[in-house]
Amino acid sequence: MSPAALSIRPRSVTGCTLADLAAHIGAELAADSAVPVTLTGVALDNRAVHRGDLFAALPGAHCHGASFAAAATAAGAVAVLTDPAGAGQARATGHPVLVVPNVRAILARAAAFIYGDPSQKLQAFGVTGTNGKTTTTYLLTGLAQAAGRATGLIGTVEIQIGEQVCPARLTTPEAPDFQAILATMVEAGVDTLAAEVSSHALAMGRVGAVTFDVAGFTNLSQDHLDFHHSLADYLDAKLVLFTPSRARRGVVMVDDDGGKAVAARAQIPVVTVTTKPGTAADWQVTNCEDAGFGSCFELVGPDRYTATVHLPGSFNVANAALALVMAHEGGIRLPTEIDLDTVVPGRMEVISDSPRVIVDFAHNAEALELALATLRPTTAGRLIVVFGATGDRDRTKRGPMGAAAAAADLVVVTDDDPHGEDAAAIRADVVRAARDALPADVVVEIAPRAAAIEWAIHKAAPDDTVLLAGRGHETIQEVGGVELRLDDRAEARRAMASREDRR
Repeated sequence: MSPAALSIRPRSVTGCTLADLAAHIGAELAADSAVPVTLTGVALDNRAVHRGDLFAALPGAHCHGASFAAAATAAGAVAVLTDPAGAGQARATGHPVLVVPNVRAILARAAAFIYGDPSQKLQAFGVTGTNGKTTTTYLLTGLAQAAGRATGLIGTVEIQIGEQVCPARLTTPEAPDFQAILATMVEAGVDTLAAEVSSHALAMGRVGAVTFDVAGFTNLSQDHLDFHHSLADYLDAKLVLFTPSRARRGVVMVDDDGGKAVAARAQIPVVTVTTKPGTAADWQVTNCEDAGFGSCFELVGPDRYTATVHLPGSFNVANAALALVMAHEGGIRLPTEIDLDTVVPGRMEVISDSPRVIVDFAHNAEALELALATLRPTTAGRLIVVFGATGDRDRTKRGPMGAAAAAADLVVVTDDDPHGEDAAAIRADVVRAARDALPADVVVEIAPRAAAIEWAIHKAAPDDTVLLAGRGHETIQEVGGVELRLDDRAEARRAMASREDRR
């Protein structure tokens, strides 16, 4: 989809004058540009410009955004925001230009000012961590809705504005889009926001003008080290959410060392949660029992709750406990007995029962290991996993993911999103690690992914479990720079239908 197709904007914006924005962000406004101009939106992409927009021109990997300034103004942008390197090209458009030393550093503040600072009109919950962000925000949204709140959600799967649902392109949208979405939520009567806050978003200032009422932390494991370079840098990016400018209070799951580090280093008041017996925390999960394809547990702290979550695995108990404590800290009215029956797309989503076929977003070694461990006790036959690793991303994930698959009885290595990298080379890295941990004859390499899914489902006996891991809700696969339609859930249903036809 094009940026324009996914653009979410409020219907009516008062906006601000160019001069007022310049004063607010400390920008240089050229004397010959000091003409009355009203700004009603912000765009980073010239293809997503609306009439009345400020076009933000940033330096890019291959060229400066200012090279698109003429196209942006032709599309309706009335002014350009850029840095000294882009100022010449921007001024050549003949439109007013604002110049700042670093556009990204002030972009969120500029967008918030133009859209009337919408986050101040919402109670905002932000969730960060490696795994579990999506599930936690969906559970939070369900709790808020049950309490009579009008909700909005921003995350990896989709954007929800009340009953309106739109596809998501990034876990956390770029700053102008984030502020436009918040303004649209306010316009639609939303009063409570749950948002996934990625490490990229924190490092790049995408939520720079938002102070969340409650920030939550799930866990920390190896991911995105192509961007952050080290686990310490990755943790530091997460910690930005737990500073006074980003959140008022925090709730931290302290089941792992990452959580303990966040709790110790947070610069805001935090309460802690744990599912681990013997771990000190303000809230403790106790009396956890299996409840079909889910769990029932007690959550004991300043108050006491009994909860049932209809998602399997100890990690989903942790996600549910985090959501409950965040809701409690945010003043959301909660009953003492809670049924968390929210459906989370592509998260332990059951496609069929015989064989049992499950789609999950487990896309790193820890998540894959946890998913397999969760499914093992309820699998009467073999546990089969179909997965791959992404290209143009952290290559050090591939070996650990292959090793994690050793918990399965049959491993099918296929493609995830190769992006611009050679798909066969990615598979080879994963296969090598899997065969180091398992007999060679139980590790199979099959591409493309649709063929791998079909093969695994046709190979499965009625009492087997087939886990399709890594892509979850995603519907687009990028191969060699080309976007292909691919939905694991649709492919699984197609394979089940053809399996029945063969019988």
